[in-house]
Amino acid sequence: MNKDAHSILSCDEACAQPSSAVYALVHEQRGKHTTKSQLERRRAYTEDTIVAPATAQGRGGIGVVRVSGPICAAIAKAIAGVLPRERLATVRPFYDSNQNLIDKGLVVYFKAPHSFTGEDVLEFHLHGSPVLLDLMIQAILHLGARLARPGEFSERAFYNEKIDLAQAEAIADLIAAGSATAARSALKSLEGEFSRLINALVDKVVHLRMYVEAAIDFPDEEIDFIADKKVADMLEDIAAELEAISQQAEKGVLLQEGITIALAGKPNAGKSSLLNYLSGKDSAIVTPIPGTTRDILQEYIQIEGVPLHIIDTAGIRDSDDIVEQEGIRRALLALDKAQQILWLIDGEQETLDDDISAYLKTIPLDQKYHDRITLIYNKIDLSTQTARSKQQDGHTILYLSIKTGQGLDLLQQHLKSILNLNDNEASFIARRRHLAALAAAKEALTKAKEALHARLAGELLAEDLKEMQNNLSEITGQFTADELLGKIFSEFCIGK
Repeated sequence: MNKDAHSILSCDEACAQPSSAVYALVHEQRGKHTTKSQLERRRAYTEDTIVAPATAQGRGGIGVVRVSGPICAAIAKAIAGVLPRERLATVRPFYDSNQNLIDKGLVVYFKAPHSFTGEDVLEFHLHGSPVLLDLMIQAILHLGARLARPGEFSERAFYNEKIDLAQAEAIADLIAAGSATAARSALKSLEGEFSRLINALVDKVVHLRMYVEAAIDFPDEEIDFIADKKVADMLEDIAAELEAISQQAEKGVLLQEGITIALAGKPNAGKSSLLNYLSGKDSAIVTPIPGTTRDILQEYIQIEGVPLHIIDTAGIRDSDDIVEQEGIRRALLALDKAQQILWLIDGEQETLDDDISAYLKTIPLDQKYHDRITLIYNKIDLSTQTARSKQQDGHTILYLSIKTGQGLDLLQQHLKSILNLNDNEASFIARRRHLAALAAAKEALTKAKEALHARLAGELLAEDLKEMQNNLSEITGQFTADELLGKIFSEFCIGK
């Protein structure tokens, strides 16, 4: 008799001694994994009111001061003279406790729980003078509020379950977006696209956990889940979904962080000229004298909305010059941090045959760099080579002339391929911690598959599934260490 988890749970309800493991799992899903310190912080939020400027520092047409907490109504009456209707922008004069006029502007009131933080929220819209904003904040502090910590408004929204952790991070990512593509993807995360995918996957893991836990606790039900193909099929379905989410998350991280590409090679190979071409300005001094570049030069560019950090390094060669030696040392440090290396070859001075492996051995770099190297054969205008791209021994070789522009379109295409821009844009923004959580979930899933294949005890499979669920729940904050929460919100700007 092969019953699923739901029929088993129904059977158990009639038993005198319910299954502790199954009901613990059901109870676990009814609420978030909230620690004692998180509950204490949530209670503390109901006792105090915070204030901070919600607009950037400096002068502007408008400045906004945001307030959140239980005494918002009293603050509105004291400063604006009235408690405005909910969500109705009301023009009012603003006074301090000594009845000195601060400014005249708009006041908006959001009553809990229908606000960003889930608490009573006030917004004062003033003229964008730093002096006026400071006077308004001082007046609000005098009435009993305190200055908000960085990210505390978003933190309160998280603890009051208005947003999850991935959405909270998306707020900071949206503000920091360096391109329209990154902004659109961050907005999708803020709207919950990433969270919905994670929650749907967690639901599948939970369903499988229930099935396995029920089978363990009710051996009389004759469920041999180890031999049951249903479990293996569900694991494969979860694995496919996890892989798809991981690939999207990798693209989301790329949109946020971009990649670092180092320009390297012997002196006078054209590195500085290439930096100037890519940046669109004369960032580096270009002369015919070898060794002109002594220090690291960096430029930030975008290719179809993806950030690219370009580093121009000193020419790598044996040198007795102390200053040049320091430049070479710094160049090697920069190569360690680069995801890709464009190694430029001086086509006027060097040749390149089909034995790429032999050529790589002549490069004065450790072999650990070789997998990251793209060979750029420059100055084809001074050689017999033609502009082209080819693959040899697992490496891309581009033949071009930075001076005449021959083959530079091939370089642009190659950079797009490095950035994986052939597909559509990422559906959500992501962070390194999300990738780490997804990788940990994959590892737990692999252990679960191995446990099933080796026909190990069901408790081991159940524990692996629980570990995977916790890994995934770290992304949305349903299972997250307090230390991590503190770090995440501390990186937010004041007023968010």
